[in-house]
Amino acid sequence: MPDPQTHVIVGAALAGAKAAEALREEGFDGRIVLVGDEHELPYERPPLSKDYLRGESPREKARVHPDDFYGENDIDLRTATTVEEVDAGASEVALSTGERIGYDRLLLATGAEPRRLSVPGAELDGVHYLRTLADADRLAARLDGGGRLVVIGGGWIGAEVAASARQKGLDVTLVELSDVPLERVLGREVGEIYAAIHRDHGVEVVAGTAVEALEGSGRVERVRLAGGREVESDFVVAGIGVVPRTELAERAGIAVDDGIAVDERLETSVPGVFAAGDVANAFHPFYGRHIRIEHQYDVGMEYSGYATSWDNVVFRGDPAKREFIAFWLEDGRVVAGMNVNVWDVTDPIQRLIRERIGVDERKLADLDVPLEDLGR
Repeated sequence: MPDPQTHVIVGAALAGAKAAEALREEGFDGRIVLVGDEHELPYERPPLSKDYLRGESPREKARVHPDDFYGENDIDLRTATTVEEVDAGASEVALSTGERIGYDRLLLATGAEPRRLSVPGAELDGVHYLRTLADADRLAARLDGGGRLVVIGGGWIGAEVAASARQKGLDVTLVELSDVPLERVLGREVGEIYAAIHRDHGVEVVAGTAVEALEGSGRVERVRLAGGREVESDFVVAGIGVVPRTELAERAGIAVDDGIAVDERLETSVPGVFAAGDVANAFHPFYGRHIRIEHQYDVGMEYSGYATSWDNVVFRGDPAKREFIAFWLEDGRVVAGMNVNVWDVTDPIQRLIRERIGVDERKLADLDVPLEDLGR
């Protein structure tokens, strides 16, 4: 009988935990070692800026699996443990405990970390970042104290924290370098809708403005903006993007390019070593390019596709009522779609994208024309 294989997974968040689950579901009966540097069982990050942050859901709800899942599926979960080195030549990983584990397959799911502010005063107390449960716990305790919050960055994390803070009654100012929140990912037309939603809920949105410094005596007391305006603040949350955690791969000689570069099978430049999740810059055969994807109020949305450039945006429904579908079009074809408070439409939206169907913009915007009939 051959020795059973060992699969080591570095990173015990959503990607790593789901990979371990998939191995067992696909019939792999060898050894699985799942290594995570946090003390927590694997958990999902989206609740951290929403219901968990507001104290509306328990810690357990954020977990990827029930507590007994890993034992029942013979998954060797090592929490509070760091992989210090990957020796690709020897097919081994070195742990912070001093142990070395050989592997037949290695998955790097090391995720990303928040990009840090690089302005004067960034080191003051009262400056928060949000990536881990521990971060969320600290920020939740601060939100419970009320006061004035300045959120720096109008991406998903910044927008969601601003929404959660307003729902808890804080005074919130959202500062965004672009002309509208979420402009980089959704474009100006849809970004303006999200800016209006925030303003409707009492957030002061200061767009097209850079932060020059954080000021205070020991802890942050105000945020100085370009142009000289000062915004009084009891604390600050910075949500200015994330940086993929590629250091382990780089030291192992694995190719890195805005994340760990992988092919359509998620294999890296080193055979037998794979990467997934926020750290992976994956080749997507549909788009013919590498793509790295990072995973409010009463506004629910679903986004399909991937748009980095487009000719125009077509709205179906009523953006003013926050019930609509936005379509990003390039060369007369839908490249991405986002449904906001409109449900059970992702299948026809994804069909339009997947089949590269040319569409009539008037029919695309016409609620009387079923989405299923477009392009047929």
